[in-house]
Amino acid sequence: MLTILGFAMIATFLVLIMLKKMSPIAALVLIPALFCVAVGKGAKLGDYVIDGVTNLAPTAAMLMFAIVYFGVMIDVGLFDPIVRGILRFCRADPLRIVVGTALLAAIVSLDGDGSTTFMITVSAMYPLYKRLKMSLVVMTGVAAMANGVMNTLPWGGPTARAATALKLDAGDIFVPMIPALAVGLLGVLVLAYVLGRRERGRLGVLTLDEVLVEEKETETVLVGAGGSGPGTGATPVRTAGTGSGIGADAPKDSEEDEDDGFRGLDPHRATLRPRLYWFNALLTVVLLTAMIMEWLPIPVLFLLGAALALTVNFPHMPDQKARIGAHAENVLNVAGMVFAAAVFTGVLTGTGMVDHMATWLVGNIPDGMGPHMAFVTGVLSIPLTYFMSNDGFYFGVLPVLAEACQAHGVSSLEIARASLVGQPLHMSSPLVPAVYVLVGMAKVEFGDHTRFVVKWAALTSAVILGAGILFGII
Repeated sequence: MLTILGFAMIATFLVLIMLKKMSPIAALVLIPALFCVAVGKGAKLGDYVIDGVTNLAPTAAMLMFAIVYFGVMIDVGLFDPIVRGILRFCRADPLRIVVGTALLAAIVSLDGDGSTTFMITVSAMYPLYKRLKMSLVVMTGVAAMANGVMNTLPWGGPTARAATALKLDAGDIFVPMIPALAVGLLGVLVLAYVLGRRERGRLGVLTLDEVLVEEKETETVLVGAGGSGPGTGATPVRTAGTGSGIGADAPKDSEEDEDDGFRGLDPHRATLRPRLYWFNALLTVVLLTAMIMEWLPIPVLFLLGAALALTVNFPHMPDQKARIGAHAENVLNVAGMVFAAAVFTGVLTGTGMVDHMATWLVGNIPDGMGPHMAFVTGVLSIPLTYFMSNDGFYFGVLPVLAEACQAHGVSSLEIARASLVGQPLHMSSPLVPAVYVLVGMAKVEFGDHTRFVVKWAALTSAVILGAGILFGII
């Protein structure tokens, strides 16, 4: 009976969130609460939830302060020179522009928020694609795949969800996966090079002067002027005839001015701290190094980093409150999701449903397949994370797979790492809100984006899986 109820609870959760009948947070709380009562253990619901919250508190803290930290780094201009450098590198060469799109999306993805990544990337690159009449689905596809690989960062979502669902440390999952993910990112760059060569062959190479003498167009784009999500701190800026907006396309009198005309972020926003640039860069390098070297737990590192970044860059209390407020929506959404997941995982584990489901699965897995379940999990993650949300896969499916695989000697860490493989394709899923920011700003039909990106994103996922197996990570 517990086996049937367990699968019924997961199925109900998946159907309701996929059909958008309930929000993930509401579904994570209400559905397991109802099933807990149905199995006759409603009196213990409080104990299950408290146990779950205790286990998940470090993950929630990591996500909260990582979002604040990288949001502040965008606010103060840490990434501005990188954006301008990539745009200068691109010039009007289609090959360089496509490769630059992949690089920019990967770098900005460090903030862990897909919407922010797509806002900055499209805002910076769209004028070049439009002027050169390049394929816009190439831009959206490359940006989505680069972000998908980087989305596996511990504060990006999937790794935190896997850690939450399996009660593991996010660093133990992510750090060993770095070589495989690096190969995946290299694969995206190689693909960008191939697609760029194709665009160069179709269009040729122009100079910026030749591009800028064409008839001016007036485009309104969003500038990421300090927010970490759509609608947060974004300001409409006209790109025609301005020198301060993204993609300003007025003719310039000198090469330096010409470069300045293509910017990635509003260079006049009030949150910039140019005198503290090297402090912020060093702080970020030290923080990431400490995370990889595991000097301190990741939640502690980001808590200290966020506090230091706010104190040094915004010493006045009103400014600090304003920056925290600018990123509060993303922080609340993510932290709320994690604590809501405590109800789901707590009930699934506390009632014994996950044990019964795992026993049933173990009994139905061929003996010859058991030792290779990490590979099977990696393969399954590609379609499953596309057709369902990360919440559904990591909180509904992954715990059952992990319990089943442990009976065959496959560790939960291997399963957790394998579950990250499908993220390059997941970021183009119709269930991901950020993808609508991407195609909307790029003025691309979602169907066109899907037809273009699915095969390439699936290939990128396969490359990561193959590298993980080759390196002995999965």
